[in-house]
Amino acid sequence: MRLLPLARFVALVGLPAGLFAAPIVSAQTADRLGAIQFPNSGAPRAQAPFLRGMKLYWSFEYAAAAQAFREAQHQDPAFALAYVGEALTYTHQVWNQQDMVAARAALMRLAPTAAARAAKAPTSRERLYLALAEALYGDGSKPRRDTLFAAAAAQLLDAHPADDEARTFRALALLGLNQGEREPVAYMQAGSLAEEVLRRNPNHPGAAHFVIHAFDDPVHAPLGLWAARRYAVIAPDAPHALHMTSHIFLAMGMWDDVLDVNRRALSVPGTAPARMPMRGCGHYGEWLHYGHLQAGRIAEATALLRACVANPPVDSLVDGVEGLAGARAAHLADAPATVPTMPASQERGSVEATAYWQYGNGLEAAARQDHPAVRDAIRALTAPITGADPRVQLNRRAFAVELRALIGEATVDDLEPFARELEARPVEFGPPIISKPVRELRAELLLAAGQAAAAQREFERALAATPGRSRSLLGLAQAALAAGDTVIARQAVMQLQRNWHAADADLPERAMLNALVARLAR
Repeated sequence: MRLLPLARFVALVGLPAGLFAAPIVSAQTADRLGAIQFPNSGAPRAQAPFLRGMKLYWSFEYAAAAQAFREAQHQDPAFALAYVGEALTYTHQVWNQQDMVAARAALMRLAPTAAARAAKAPTSRERLYLALAEALYGDGSKPRRDTLFAAAAAQLLDAHPADDEARTFRALALLGLNQGEREPVAYMQAGSLAEEVLRRNPNHPGAAHFVIHAFDDPVHAPLGLWAARRYAVIAPDAPHALHMTSHIFLAMGMWDDVLDVNRRALSVPGTAPARMPMRGCGHYGEWLHYGHLQAGRIAEATALLRACVANPPVDSLVDGVEGLAGARAAHLADAPATVPTMPASQERGSVEATAYWQYGNGLEAAARQDHPAVRDAIRALTAPITGADPRVQLNRRAFAVELRALIGEATVDDLEPFARELEARPVEFGPPIISKPVRELRAELLLAAGQAAAAQREFERALAATPGRSRSLLGLAQAALAAGDTVIARQAVMQLQRNWHAADADLPERAMLNALVARLAR
């Protein structure tokens, strides 16, 4: 593939001039959460907490945002937008979460009916903002209310096209239209809206955030790289803002950056006790752990898991329970000899977390060649369950067929339908849901069977979905060299050397990499 000169690429995709020439320098506000302009009729003493609440909201720091909005209410009990802001914090569009009881209670504190609340909004613009909350928390199913919320956001933007907060709300509404799953057309529209705001206000936290969300898949991630670089500068006091940048970095296989920003997210004061019991648990810790695996820093990945074993997440922290289960499965897929033992009492949580535990049990048993224990895990994963959505059901079936393949009871052909079905689903952001990607496993089986060219094609397909994944790169280099394609083999080796530039000195795969380098040098 012919590469465009950098200047031409920047011009074609419309990135800001000079982006790659020098680091971005930001003039920060005192709270280091970004900068927005939101004219309103609230009392002067309520402005600071209200604006702080909005900036926290744009960075999905929902609990802190709600607290700030309540402070604004305290400063001005008649400030309608402060109640609207609090109510909106109880819906998490991208995560498909909503607390209707808390949201309606916040609106009721303003006034008991929609008409009475509208009467407390003194301008037509503020009534349109109030209409966002009324649409989101009115009657009907959540999908219907999400659609009404998007329509209300469109009406607000049509009436006030110069209002960057209105444009950012419209972007958020589009991201949430499909119940937490990526809808490509809506995501591209959201990205375009957010990018327009970010160009006008380079310190807008919501704009940078939603550009990243819109483009955090392997195909579009390069379009979000400038926003990712920007967001960490805009809002370093918001842990989610720091972490969020790694959505782009992971989608581009940039492991040093993944490690850096998730470490920083976990180091923000209050992050560990408020969000997860130990640094290795929870959402940010899971991404940090996966970055260590890909960087060949297995000792640090193991230390994170040991921290969780010593102080496991409680049941109420869903992210912590699922993060621990997912991290264990990822570790078993990439470095099974180093995974710490975890008590069976930790195998709890949601249906999804339980599936991860069962999958991990099977991977652990397969590593020690305990076929009966692998079959036990397969039976658990294939047992009928109720209440799981189709995505989780598909994952459970994929886990099971992978385990069967690992003990020779399923073939490469048996894996193919699952690979296709997973690829047909909307892209999941984050570490691979199937810790051992199905395409990668198929490629390894093909390579072991002596089908080097077919294995090379399969590794390339695996890397299209999980760019920069080290085991796929190692396999690609081996397969391409065996197939006589030294160009691709050399590219894979170079990427792997970048991944492992600070890897553990005793990383077992180093010997394989060194052997490949020696063969390519001949």
